[in-house]
Amino acid sequence: MRLWRVLGFLFTLAVGLGLGLYLGWGILAAQPKDMTPETLRADYQADYVLMVAEIYQREGDVNAAAQRLALLGESPLRKVQEAILTAQQLGYAREDIETLARLFQALQTYPRIQSTVTP
Repeated sequence: MRLWRVLGFLFTLAVGLGLGLYLGWGILAAQPKDMTPETLRADYQADYVLMVAEIYQREGDVNAAAQRLALLGESPLRKVQEAILTAQQLGYAREDIETLARLFQALQTYPRIQSTVTP
């Protein structure tokens, strides 16, 4: 009698686990949405701007950096300023803040930021 109780318990556990996984990953799974960088929280936007600044530091292309920052929805200069403030508040490393500052200086002195139109 005791063996049947243990087997019944294990069978019920396996069925529950299988049904839970099927429902959680199959039927009721969260669907991905089309998200853009401008919908990110301020700290994630600061991370995004820092990544753009690191790419700029490596490549030296201000126009490409400005186009990447344009995905955030506002002027590139404004977003870099906000990223510097957020980075200071969150305690980013000094090198990271300096990288952001170099991008900010480059965007200020760059004569013309050209935008490309994608078809």
